Amino acid sequence: MTDTTEQRSSTWQNAFTMLQEIEPPFVPDGFHAMTVVIEYPAGDPGAPPHRHSGPAFGYVFEGEMLFELEGEAPRVIKAGEAFWEPGGDVIHYHDGNNRSDIPLKFTVTMLCAPGGQMITLVDEDELAERADRRVQA
Repeated sequence: MTDTTEQRSSTWQNAFTMLQEIEPPFVPDGFHAMTVVIEYPAGDPGAPPHRHSGPAFGYVFEGEMLFELEGEAPRVIKAGEAFWEPGGDVIHYHDGNNRSDIPLKFTVTMLCAPGGQMITLVDEDELAERADRRVQA
């Protein structure tokens, strides 16, 4: 008789490291999830001001990201660090490369409203109207 018992590893029980644990303020009904990898060359300013229809969760693989959300001071997120944003009406001002000598590579998982875009750009008029919500560094 052949032994059909598989040898099982217990490594999985200690193989993970918690990067962040967040309770987002909302998740759009009927949402869909999208995970992307974004790569910016050295010194690239990144996407223009925009918003996401739902929360977004990310992790920086390489480099340093200048990260700025409406209502928060700009900050630098370095390789090995996680970030998140609530989405909805909040403007995301910066996600660009903070360094002029190395590339930036990060991943983001977004929970998008049904049929919604990954990002919606914010026009200059709205930026001017909401200038008082931007925290100066």
